[in-house]
Amino acid sequence: RVKVQLVGQVDVIEKELQKYTYPKERVEIVPATEIIETGEPPVNAIRHKKDSSIVVGMKKVRCGEADAFVSSGSTGAVLVGGQTIVGRIKGVERPPLAPLIPTKDGVSLLIDCGANVDARPSHLVQFAMMGSIYMERVVGIKNPRVGIVNIGVEEEKGNALVKETYPMLKECKDINFIGSIEARDIPAGKADVVVCEAFVGNVILKLYEGVGATLIKKVKGGMMTNLRSKIGALLVKPALKQTLKAFDLEEYGGAPLLGLKGLVVKTHGSSKSVEIKNTILQCITFQEQDVVGKITASIAAAKEEG
Repeated sequence: RVKVQLVGQVDVIEKELQKYTYPKERVEIVPATEIIETGEPPVNAIRHKKDSSIVVGMKKVRCGEADAFVSSGSTGAVLVGGQTIVGRIKGVERPPLAPLIPTKDGVSLLIDCGANVDARPSHLVQFAMMGSIYMERVVGIKNPRVGIVNIGVEEEKGNALVKETYPMLKECKDINFIGSIEARDIPAGKADVVVCEAFVGNVILKLYEGVGATLIKKVKGGMMTNLRSKIGALLVKPALKQTLKAFDLEEYGGAPLLGLKGLVVKTHGSSKSVEIKNTILQCITFQEQDVVGKITASIAAAKEEG
């Protein structure tokens, strides 16, 4: 049984809860009076707004009063708070944001999508290790295929970061490295773990979102052009609805900040109920599979070998 703690301004939360019928014993309101705005400098916000929902919620994770913290607030504040309040696992250099993205045959993990714009090769190797553990333990993919985003599949291609990281990934015994993966191969599902630094990852994620939303609108619009297309739309509607649903990013929950001592998950600022629901379900699996413990052990073992 899951208990949900809603952290924020009590009067606002209570007013919203009045609209719903729910088991009151499974929902708790945790007061937090301050709000971190999206445009605020993250470090200053975390340091000075001690009674904000982000700070209060993360402190609960740190002291074991909550198993996970989910936020659709300021990404910068969540990243800073995750590292300074919850804390990094010993040996983890940079925690990455890692959302699941839909592919032809299922999902892939995009790591990193927004936390570390200027990553180093050693960071990307750790991303690959943590992403592999997540895909195996949470998603259930055995021996997940790891690919590094590149502008070609040849080993000698890429920028300085990719060229330096590639041989390190080849030597890593803890992952199933398949080499470079081009952006066009990501939707086809050619890799289960898609490794990149945050600038590239964020561009991929935002393009995914934009193209997906545009295609859905175009398909729906095309089916309403004339009587014949409308009749056809009625016939294919159930199958089409299921197909389009599979390419809706909200169906896969938020992006966990991997490499922390506790679970912190960032959802979109525009998240609807389905994304929040799926994020909570994602947190349950994460906790049941002891992903934090598995990453801790894997990083420690890698450090000993290195």
